[in-house]
Amino acid sequence: MFDWTARPMGVIAQGGVIAPDERLPWPQTAVMGVQHVIAMFGATVLAPLLMGFDPNVAILMSGVGTLIFFIVTGGRVPSYLGSSFAFIGVVIAATGYAGKGLNPNIGVALGGIIACGVLYALIGAVVHAIGTGWIERFMPPVVTGSVVAVIGLNLAGIPIKNMAQSGFDAWMQALTFLSVALVAVFARGMLQRLLILVGLILASVLYAVLTNGLGLGKPLDLSGVASAAWFGMPNFAAPAFSGQAMLLIAPVAVILVAENLGHIKAVTAMTGRNLDVYMGRAFIGDGVATALSGSVGGTGVTTYAENIGVMAATRIYSTAVFLVAALIALVLGFSPKFGAVIQAIPLPVMGGVSIVVFGLIAAAGARIWVDAKVDFSDNRNLMVAAITLVLGTGDFTLRFGQFALGGIGTATFGAILLWALFGRSRPSAATAAAGDAPVR
Repeated sequence: MFDWTARPMGVIAQGGVIAPDERLPWPQTAVMGVQHVIAMFGATVLAPLLMGFDPNVAILMSGVGTLIFFIVTGGRVPSYLGSSFAFIGVVIAATGYAGKGLNPNIGVALGGIIACGVLYALIGAVVHAIGTGWIERFMPPVVTGSVVAVIGLNLAGIPIKNMAQSGFDAWMQALTFLSVALVAVFARGMLQRLLILVGLILASVLYAVLTNGLGLGKPLDLSGVASAAWFGMPNFAAPAFSGQAMLLIAPVAVILVAENLGHIKAVTAMTGRNLDVYMGRAFIGDGVATALSGSVGGTGVTTYAENIGVMAATRIYSTAVFLVAALIALVLGFSPKFGAVIQAIPLPVMGGVSIVVFGLIAAAGARIWVDAKVDFSDNRNLMVAAITLVLGTGDFTLRFGQFALGGIGTATFGAILLWALFGRSRPSAATAAAGDAPVR
C-alpha cells in the first residue's frame, strides 16, 4: 500500500516553498504544528458541542485520525483530520438531541459514524484498485477549482454571522484580520510564516486592552484556564448499532469523498505535485479514522479546509508539520488545561482569523483556474463555475427523506453532473470557429 520510493520525509529546507517531503528544522516545524492546531481547534471543538459529544474525545481522535492518515498515505499528503460538520444534521435527526449537554443517545450516532467510515474506506479501496483516471475525465480544472472555492465560500457565513455578537465584536474581527494581513505582507522570515499564530496573539492582546482595560466589550476570561486540570480522561462512549441510524448516517460518506477530493486537488495546485495517485489511500485513511473515532465516542472526521488556508498562506506543505500537530492534539485530548487555553481565545478574534483562512481557501480554488488557464469565454466553463459557486455559497440543500445534501455536496456533485451534461467532447465556440480539435 505504501510508496516509499519518493524522497523520504525529513529533507531539511530553510526557505521558499517547503514541499510535502521536506521539513523545516524541528523547532520551527513544532511551532508550525501549533499554528495548525489553532487553525483546526475552533471547528473541531464546535462540531461535537453541537452534537452533544465530548470535545476532548473529538480533539484526541483528530490527532489519532491524522496519524492514521499520515501512515496510510505514506506521509505524502499534507492534511489534518478534524470533526466534520457534515454529520451534524443526520446525528441530530438520528438521536433526537435537544441541544444541551451530552447526547443521551450518542451510542446510535456512533454506530452510524462507524458505518459511514467503513463505507468511505471501501470507496477508497475501489479507487485505489482501479486508479484515478476517471477523476480527470469527470473533474477537469474548472470543476475542481469551483469546488475548492466553494468550500471557503460556504464557510464564510460562520465567522460573519455566528462569531460577531455585537458591533464591537465586528470591529474586533476587522482588527484581527488586519493584524494577520499586516504580518503576512510586512513581516519577513519565520515571523511571516507564522502569520496566523502571530496575528492571533496580537489581536488577543489588543482585545484584552480594549475590553479588560477600557471596558468596551466582554472581558477576556481566563478563569477556565486557572480551574482546569492539567490532565484528565475524556468521556469515552461505546457505539450501539441501529439499522435506521446507520442508513441515515452512512451516506455522509459521499460528502466526505467530495471534501477530501477537493482538498487533494487544492494541495496539488499549490504544490505543483500531482497527488492523485494517493487519492484512494487518502479515502481509506479518512474512512478508517472516522470508524475508529466513532468506536470510542468521537465525531466523524474529514480533511480540514482551515489547514489548506494555513498552507496557502505559509507555503509550507511539509507533512512533518501535521505529524507534530497530531501529537499536540493527543496531548490536548488528555489535558483540559491546554484545551481551556484555546477555548479562552475571544470568539471575535477566532472569527477574524477564520475570515482570513476561509478566504485563502476560496483563493486556492481560483488559483486552480489560473494555473490551468481555464477559458471562461467557453460557456460550458462559465456555466459550471457560475452555478457551482452560487449553489455552494448559498448553501443550496437537497433532501432525500431524512438525509440532507448541503451546499458543499450539492455544489460538488452539481459541478460534476453539469460538466457531464454539457458534453466534454463537444468543441467550444472558440475552438470550433478556429477549426481546432474538441476540448477534452
